[in-house]
Amino acid sequence: MTTINVGLLGLGTVGSGVAKIMLEDANLLTQKLGYDIRLAKVCVRNLNSTRNFSPPAELLTQDANDIIGQPNIPLVIELMGGLEPARTLVLKALDAGQHVVTANKALLAIHGREIFQKAAETGRAVKFEAAVAGAIPVIRVLKEALTANRIQSVFGILNGTTNHILTRMTQDKMTFQAALGEAQEHGYAEADPTNDVEGFDAAHKLLILTALAYGVQPQLADIHVEGVTQLEPADIAAAAEFGYVIKLLATSALDPKSGLLEIRLHPTMLPANSLMAGVNGVMNAVAIRGHACGDIFLSGAGAGMMPTASAVMGDVIEASRDLQPAASPKVPALGWQNLQSWSVKPQDETQMAYFLRFTVIDKPGVLSAISGVLGRHDISLAQVIQKGHDKERGGVTLIILTHEAKEKNLLTSLREADELDCLTAPTRLIRVENRL
Repeated sequence: MTTINVGLLGLGTVGSGVAKIMLEDANLLTQKLGYDIRLAKVCVRNLNSTRNFSPPAELLTQDANDIIGQPNIPLVIELMGGLEPARTLVLKALDAGQHVVTANKALLAIHGREIFQKAAETGRAVKFEAAVAGAIPVIRVLKEALTANRIQSVFGILNGTTNHILTRMTQDKMTFQAALGEAQEHGYAEADPTNDVEGFDAAHKLLILTALAYGVQPQLADIHVEGVTQLEPADIAAAAEFGYVIKLLATSALDPKSGLLEIRLHPTMLPANSLMAGVNGVMNAVAIRGHACGDIFLSGAGAGMMPTASAVMGDVIEASRDLQPAASPKVPALGWQNLQSWSVKPQDETQMAYFLRFTVIDKPGVLSAISGVLGRHDISLAQVIQKGHDKERGGVTLIILTHEAKEKNLLTSLREADELDCLTAPTRLIRVENRL
């Protein structure tokens, strides 16, 4: 019976899950595949660290060269995270003729073009299902099942930590800080949660989905990224009054008029009856619209030891099949080496509806003054609600939901409105997405 040896770089949370599946479920895998996939070596930083799952000591090494370039290990799993030494090791593995499976979204978002160019030159595969949305097979869907489609839009909840925080703020009226503290206690958030709560983790995943959907990969600096740290319970409550739920939404969509790509990530008000609005806790979701397939909605566990390990193992099994003697090499539907250079639509040219929360002095003429400023910049009002006294900010709360408007005009009007002497605090802006 054929045996395929696999080397594993990294034994953190996901790496432990992968090792656990490969060692404890080896018989199950053999029954399904008809050949053995064997964990041959695991590279770790510290041999004595406490881990979620500990493989036999003889499998562990601190030297990546015990895996990279070894002719008896044709398949390498990179789960180290970070940019270096992960980038260097992946490139070395490809040069040595080894296939690579990775869950490293930052590595692909920043160095994907270089890595896939190397894969094309060496005829090796780089598989990365676990890099986006954990157990949800969105990479395979875009790369294979929807290849014949012209993708029109991709929307996603791509970070379980922020989705858990927003769910607790929505359902249990918690403050951001309280919800974050609880997430850290339960292990949903890191001690330093910056990558999650400021949106960078989800933005890296969005760049990968954009490359797969359109063959385009902008730089992270070219897209609007806004986290959830400034959201307040008052925003959540006001959104509910209008029939909306706030989510950290990743958007990648083609503007049918200009042909430019809209790509952004920010807190977004979604209709409460939409499928995306109902995705709660640490769950992730992706909605894809194609010209032939129509609307597709995928949801599931977006992170965690075993869900992400499940996605990694799916790639390992696919790559192992390519290594079988009778297998024909697979040509990927899209490689980063083919990426096109498209213009990204500037954020201030985006056209959508907006939620505005003003804190104002309680006196006649305030609404007229604010609506006059908005009107001068072509901002049309859809709904207006005036709330009671805001003890924290002082004054009363005035909430406006606009019709669709160009963001450049809206931001100009808000800068002008902030100069009015009737405002007692900065205006809060949240974008509204009605396409879901």
